[in-house]
Parts: sequence; structure tokens; C-alpha cells
Amino acid sequence: MTPDDEGAPMAQPPMDWDDMYRQDTLPPWSIGAPQPELAALIEQGSKQGKVRGEVLDAGCGHAELSLALAARGYRVVGLDASPTAVAAATAAANDRGLNSVTFAQADITEFSGYDGRFNTVMDSGCLHALPVERRQAYVEAVYRAAAPGASLFILAFAERPFGEDVPGPNGFTAEDLRDTVATRWTVDEVRPATLYGRDFQPPDGTALPRNAERSADGLLMMPGFLLSAHKDARHS
Repeated sequence: MTPDDEGAPMAQPPMDWDDMYRQDTLPPWSIGAPQPELAALIEQGSKQGKVRGEVLDAGCGHAELSLALAARGYRVVGLDASPTAVAAATAAANDRGLNSVTFAQADITEFSGYDGRFNTVMDSGCLHALPVERRQAYVEAVYRAAAPGASLFILAFAERPFGEDVPGPNGFTAEDLRDTVATRWTVDEVRPATLYGRDFQPPDGTALPRNAERSADGLLMMPGFLLSAHKDARHS
């Protein structure tokens, strides 16, 4: 978490997430495919057991992650606070003939009705976008929805992911991310990772750094972490 001058987490302005999905242009995190770090986990899933059983896509957005999982035969539930995103994801699943995935609108920090259900929980940039004061509630909510022995994967921004002079979400240090999740889950690994996004205009009107790293297809590349954790098999 990014500290202010007194050492407390920097406040984030409130976000109207549904408004982001109602715009004519796609939000920067909707890249038309799963984040590559999570796509790699899906590729490894059948070989190494990385992704197992029924999957929760927490904060699914336009749900390319959910759709990729369903295309591989996984049963998936995608939850998101935005009804516009949920409607778009549902339409995309119907268009692609994917009937093993369902979507629902929910407050991801306090949803219910799924206790002990999911064998895998995947988070593609949801935790870092939450208000700092709601992060623990989120960790608790996805833990409650997880089956004993379930796996958790969280892809999150590092601190200052857009550079020192550009505002952005309250990212994490590796230690902060581990500590946040370890209140309920057993953390197995936190490793550096890359998140990809479309061009965007920072909220205060500043410009992105000219030397911002980009992929071969022009997507922004931003530093982050991939956390892997599990729910103890003895816990319900």
C-alpha cells in the first residue's frame, strides 16, 4: 500500500465502476483476453493441478478470464459489482456457446450464497482496486466461498504501478500483499508479475510517462505481483 506523509495508506477517490463499463471506450483493464499471468495458470491447470474444480472469478469485469476457463471446460462463476459488466459477460458467453459459466452482480467484499463451493478462486486485478478499508472484508468473503483445500491466485499492482508522478490505485509491496491475504489463507508464494492494460488518461489529467514499457502489441506493461495461496483442508 502506498503511504502518505504520515505512514497511513493513501486514500483513493471513490470509483463508479458501472460508469466505467458504460463508456464508449473499453476500460484500460479490458484487454480482450485474460491477463497473461493468469492465462499461463490455465495452460498449466490440467498438467499441474494449478486450477481445479469449480472456479470463482472474483471481480470478473468483462470476464475474459471466466470465458477462457469455460472454454477449457471448467465450471465458473463470475461476480462483479457492475451490472453493465455482468450483462456484457453473459452476452459474450452466450455468443460463444459457453454454458458452464454464469455471472451475477455482487458486492465482492460481502457476497454470500456460495459458502464452501469453489475449488479455485482467481482475482485478476480486483483486490488492488478496492478501498484499503474493504480489503480484509474481501479476503474473508472469498475465503468463506472457498472449499477446504481450495487454491487462491491474486494478480495485483505493485506500488506506484504507473510511475512516481502518476496517481493510481493503492498497490502493494510483496510483504503487504502477503500480510493482507495471510490473515485467512496460507500463502505459498508471492512473486513479481506483469499486468497489461490499454492506454488511459490518469484521473488528474497528468500524462503517462513517455518511457512507459509496452508489449509488442502496444499494451502498457505495469509491475505487480502474483500471489498463490490455499485454504487449509481442515477448515470449512
